[in-house]
Amino acid sequence: MEDGINTLRYSDIFLAMYFNDGVSCLHRNHSHVLVYMYSGELEINERGRITRLYKGDCAFIRKDFSVQMTKQARDGEQFKAIFLMFTTKFLRDFYNQLDKDTIPKEAKREKVSLCKLPSNRPDIVSLFESMTPYFNSNIQPTDKLLQLKMTEGLYVLLNTSKNLYDSNFDFTDPWKIDILEFLERNYMNDLSIEEIANYTGRSLSTFKRDFKKYSNLSPQKWLIQRRLETAHELIKRGGRRVSDICFEVGFKNLSHFSKIYKGMYGVPPTEEI
Repeated sequence: MEDGINTLRYSDIFLAMYFNDGVSCLHRNHSHVLVYMYSGELEINERGRITRLYKGDCAFIRKDFSVQMTKQARDGEQFKAIFLMFTTKFLRDFYNQLDKDTIPKEAKREKVSLCKLPSNRPDIVSLFESMTPYFNSNIQPTDKLLQLKMTEGLYVLLNTSKNLYDSNFDFTDPWKIDILEFLERNYMNDLSIEEIANYTGRSLSTFKRDFKKYSNLSPQKWLIQRRLETAHELIKRGGRRVSDICFEVGFKNLSHFSKIYKGMYGVPPTEEI
């Protein structure tokens, strides 16, 4: 336990955390995540779209999207939540064993990052309540048990919406680099969209088509927004000049940076300092 936070993690797929004070953090998912609330409150800001989760709520968050999460105690109960992270390997293995005839033909990948599941479903309650013994014990779940819980969690999603089939099993072609994984590593670099397309193994038209699976924004607008989010995070930490942060995150013009920063956050970056 450190600063009221306790995190348990097993095999990169089972994560729990609980603490008493409100904490805000910028969270980026590199795997699809199913989150369940035991107690407290979780506010999720998905680029201006606010969703609040309370005791008994469950939600699916797609990989690689940045959301601002505020975690805090509520009604005298500490914040306590558990996350199941669906790795690409797990999803590929599951898909390979799946009867393809059971996959809905009309499934369509959702563009939103967050999907809140119906409350009080027996399969959801059963899945997550069976994990509570691991919060306050020294017993670690076996790999076999973790795989079982991952499978249960995935079936929870597939039984929620036919579109979640496409969200979970939309694998990139082997010779193509994952778009958002590449952008997360390189969004601050001075690369044109044509260069990014080439580096990810695509033509420009194919890159733009594939990118639409991830975001309603154009690739250029996504890059600008992602840089602004990082700049905002760095400015909030303090101790550095706005001009240094501006150029570090990939902007070339300070006055232009200040203008679009104010457009997104309501105040110029100098006032945030």
